[in-house]
Amino acid sequence: MENMETAGRLELLGEKIWSASRDELYLGMRFLDVALNSFVFQMDGEISPFGTDGAVLYFHPRQLGGLYRQNRILVNRGYLHMVYHCIFRHMWKLYPAGNGCPPDGKKCSREDARQDRVEDGNMQDAGTRLWNLSCDIAVEHLIDGNYHRSVRLSRSILRRETYRKLEADGHTLHAERIFRQLSAWNLDEKGLAKLEQEFYVDDHCRWANHRPEQNPDTDSSLQKKWQDIDEQMETDLETFSKEASEKNGDLLGQMKIENREKHDYRSFLKKFSVLREEVGVDTESFDYTFYSYGLSLYGNMPLIEPQETKEVIKVEEFAVVIDTSMSCSGELVRRFLEETYDVLSQNESFFRKINVHIIQCDETVRSDVKISSEKDLQEYMDSLTLYGEGGTDFRPAFAYVDEMLRNGEFTDLRGLIYFTDGYGIYPQKVPGYQTAFVFMQEDYQDADVPAWAIKLVVV
Repeated sequence: MENMETAGRLELLGEKIWSASRDELYLGMRFLDVALNSFVFQMDGEISPFGTDGAVLYFHPRQLGGLYRQNRILVNRGYLHMVYHCIFRHMWKLYPAGNGCPPDGKKCSREDARQDRVEDGNMQDAGTRLWNLSCDIAVEHLIDGNYHRSVRLSRSILRRETYRKLEADGHTLHAERIFRQLSAWNLDEKGLAKLEQEFYVDDHCRWANHRPEQNPDTDSSLQKKWQDIDEQMETDLETFSKEASEKNGDLLGQMKIENREKHDYRSFLKKFSVLREEVGVDTESFDYTFYSYGLSLYGNMPLIEPQETKEVIKVEEFAVVIDTSMSCSGELVRRFLEETYDVLSQNESFFRKINVHIIQCDETVRSDVKISSEKDLQEYMDSLTLYGEGGTDFRPAFAYVDEMLRNGEFTDLRGLIYFTDGYGIYPQKVPGYQTAFVFMQEDYQDADVPAWAIKLVVV
């Protein structure tokens, strides 16, 4: 009975500490009102010192009390740290596939990451450790850039040096970008452990992507709740709370990246596909009942036979333009082409004969390669050479494609896909075919994309 009373008092004390912290944060950051009030508090002696699953804020009573006695700012920062994790949905994401995982350079896919999570219950594989660290650095970087007195603390030398290295390329420091940068550093165990110790704030054991028995994509309602909070905060910071935005580091920049529209490239290519007949048995429109009945009734005479042609939706004619200017790195170009090849190399994406032109252009057209088959595409990928690195002007590529149309090179052009980072001069005249500007990097400049063009950020 006494133990229960003690536990009750400790839980009540913890709730009071969190409530005081929430109120202090709200006084300086009113745009966080909904986010700060989205938790219930629950005591948990297994967590160190606190953590969240997006709905409940769990805390170890003695450790929380110790931090509060040491410096209440540490508690304020911890609360805000967990709020930012939720706003950016870190607990539902798997670490990025491709170049970023894990630090030993081993390639992996998103499915590999999920399989690692399922097979390794202690969640200590290299990719997961680096993802945890990247998420912590991303939100701590935001908090350290916050000018409010309730969260201000001096930075250690290691923290300042880490930020300096990560900020070197001038891009917004969100978790995915930090993950790729840390992967490229090839940290040894000692270096990784030092950074983990420096940026550790909360326990991630309650995160959905840390629970092997649970698919992190299933908790959709909670994710949707935080996405709605995120989008509302972005709108607020852009309109009514511009001054608050300036005092909260690059919070708005991270929100824009998190909330940008993303698309599946395979689905997107359907916009450039054409419906036509192709030789082959159409099994979907064929009724085997009448076929079998005819055979049973007349021996060898079916009442109905399958159609010898079928309607299919496949890619036939389109142009791909690659921005090879200095601002668009070769690595991003290769990633885009690899993604394009992965889609087009699927047999069902091709007619037997296609007409795809891959054009390289910076301020002028540098090369044009015609792709007529999967074999041509494979050879182009194997011997890929990029030409350019000048300025960026989108107009020459459109003029070149228009000239190809006049010369009969295209008979049914479905559209033009322009891969770029967004820096450049757009044409003023609306082309006579669908056009998409495709962005594949985290930070891009798309403010001037014409209204007649499709804007696409590929995941």
